[in-house]
Amino acid sequence: MGFNKWWPVVVPAVAAVLLTLAPGGGVQARAAGEPAFPVTIKAANGYVTLERRPTRVVSLSPTATETLFAIGAGAQVIAVDDQSNYPSRAPMTKLSGYRPNAEAVVAYQPDLVVTSSTANGLLPALAKLHVPVLLEPAARSLGDAYVQMRQLGFATGHDVTARKLVSRIKQQVRAAVAGVPRARDVSVYHELTPDLYSATSNTFIGRVYALLGFSNIADAADKTDSGYPQLSAEYIVAADPALIVLADSKCCGQTAATVKGRPGWSSIRAVRRGDIVAASDDITSRWGPRIVDFVRLVVAAARRAQA
Repeated sequence: MGFNKWWPVVVPAVAAVLLTLAPGGGVQARAAGEPAFPVTIKAANGYVTLERRPTRVVSLSPTATETLFAIGAGAQVIAVDDQSNYPSRAPMTKLSGYRPNAEAVVAYQPDLVVTSSTANGLLPALAKLHVPVLLEPAARSLGDAYVQMRQLGFATGHDVTARKLVSRIKQQVRAAVAGVPRARDVSVYHELTPDLYSATSNTFIGRVYALLGFSNIADAADKTDSGYPQLSAEYIVAADPALIVLADSKCCGQTAATVKGRPGWSSIRAVRRGDIVAASDDITSRWGPRIVDFVRLVVAAARRAQA
């Protein structure tokens, strides 16, 4: 789910501040400094009011966890899900972000829950218990990611730091991309899992490749517009990608060697030329502060593929 319209963050008039966040990360502000509480934030689940600065935050999203710590809200985070492995000081628990259990979450007495999933009836269950929830689903673009960083900053009282973080990431992305010619005749296959699920240009991952003009072999195979089609080995071999990025190296042990050993794959241009990149599953699957690491990886791959 992406943000396809303006997503405002609204503060009561007594605070003399009004921020409007756009998908492209644009911000209009009528006052400086951190927000005064209460604040009302329009997230993906609608308007969410926080009466006071949260001090018991539960994050059920690895991306949100990374962002919360990056903006200086780490001390307010009391529990994170079992996939939130970065930074190492994050208080990891057995809470699941994939199949969240509202009772288990409430046991931590949170005054704010951040999640990327609506599974298992989490939102209505927490609403009944009057626990504020920010839904921050998978970003569809860099702009979406920047919006979520700003929203988390505003929700936790760290708006200034969040704005600085977004500005720094934008600068780093521009610097990484600058001077790299847009790819010509460079097609990419981004592997999410060993059973050949991939990501199209309509996903956050795909839009990073689009920054450099890569064509994405998964696009033509996505008949249902899911953004994440399952390809066949025959399809990939026929598409003959110039670059293969393995986002299943950590979870599933995929490497350039395992790809080269797949039946029929030796004829693929990326395999012949050695343009196979093993990327961290975490970095490629999250849309938080380490976005720039993924962009730099793609830029380095682009330079090699065009050499």
